[in-house]
Amino acid sequence: MTDDGMPPDKTLLVVDDDKPFLTRLARAMEARGFAVRTAETVAEGVEQVRRSAPGYAVVDLRLGDGTGLDVIQALHQARPEARAVVLTGYGNIATAVTAVKLGAIDYLAKPADADAVYGALVADTDPRTALPENPMSADRVRWEHIQRVFELCNRNVSETARRLNMHRRTLQRILAKRAPK
Repeated sequence: MTDDGMPPDKTLLVVDDDKPFLTRLARAMEARGFAVRTAETVAEGVEQVRRSAPGYAVVDLRLGDGTGLDVIQALHQARPEARAVVLTGYGNIATAVTAVKLGAIDYLAKPADADAVYGALVADTDPRTALPENPMSADRVRWEHIQRVFELCNRNVSETARRLNMHRRTLQRILAKRAPK
């Protein structure tokens, strides 16, 4: 680690199954001085980490062969000081908390531009966050609670429905929808 808390090397692993986005982000990060490696699956990402753990990583949450959190976990075990950012189009508090517990420093919603990703990778991490200007609606809070219980039940729909005292089909419909504003 350098004096500013950043990993000394500028190696970056980008893991995303959206090939055009992966290519654009890799080029943009190379232009910002990173030595970029890419992967399109969880298996490829974990293998890249095992071969040579990078100082930085940008990982999509939902990949074709599993969850990007497995890559974050492998990276944090191989190199605890590495700075990782999780990207997702399906953001919720439960997965954000899980990502941070596994070692991610930030969690960004897609589509995220290269400036936002770069900013998250190199930002000074202050544990105190500002209060939100627009707090969540009651519908959003309910949705977040359901997502949290779903994650705590290891994404088991039947178990989640039982714990929430909700019909399984109703829960499946809620989980299939996007988050309310």
